[in-house]
Amino acid sequence: MGKVYLVGAGPGDPELITLKAIKCIQQADVILYDRLVNKELLSYAKKEADLIYCGKLPDYHLMKQETIHHFLIRYAKSGKIVTRLKGGDPFVFGRGAEEAEALAKQKIPFEIVPGITSGIAAAAYAGIPVTHRDVSASVAFVTGHLKNDAKEDEKWASLSKGIDTLAIYMGVSNLPYIQEQLLKNGKSKDTPVALVHWGTTEVQKTVTGTLEDILEVVREQNIKNPSMIIIGEVVRYREKIKWFEENLQTSAPISEAL
Repeated sequence: MGKVYLVGAGPGDPELITLKAIKCIQQADVILYDRLVNKELLSYAKKEADLIYCGKLPDYHLMKQETIHHFLIRYAKSGKIVTRLKGGDPFVFGRGAEEAEALAKQKIPFEIVPGITSGIAAAAYAGIPVTHRDVSASVAFVTGHLKNDAKEDEKWASLSKGIDTLAIYMGVSNLPYIQEQLLKNGKSKDTPVALVHWGTTEVQKTVTGTLEDILEVVREQNIKNPSMIIIGEVVRYREKIKWFEENLQTSAPISEAL
């Protein structure tokens, strides 16, 4: 029997991966990796390792989740060390729990290796703290894949009134619905909103607006997925502490400086 590592690859900047995650890549006989994983990380793999792409685009899945489960189980049962490499953190909208359940059901040894999630990292690279003692004592990670039904309406009521900062994943296509729900449930139209496109990477682009005008801003700037949506008063701090885009042209990566 082999073993499976469910590994968070971080938000995009390859230097934000953990040391433990790198060791899992180095030791793996098989690596199954997702679309948002920075391909530079695969350079740590053994030359003889099998690299299997499991990429998923919005509204299109190259490989079904059940197929991924099948590969994890099959390779582990053949005695292989398998690293399942996921963008961000495997337990934050990464279906890592589903894969862990499938492995546990087959009594296959596995470990979870957390990663830095985009909800925190993309915001930080845009100069936005998701919490701040003056304006935000709470933050919620929210999926942008939402349904228009009564239960979702109840959730949006709680999010609108009870949470200071919302970090919304995969929500660009549903932004009109998100805007509608927040305004309907009492969120001020002047609430600041930011979208961080390809956060922490060299092509990062950040746009800001308010809950009232953000749809127009996104349309004008042609912002698509992958983008993090940050909603709350913390967005105002970007004007004071934005750093990444300004430094991008002048700062060498840490790895080059060592």
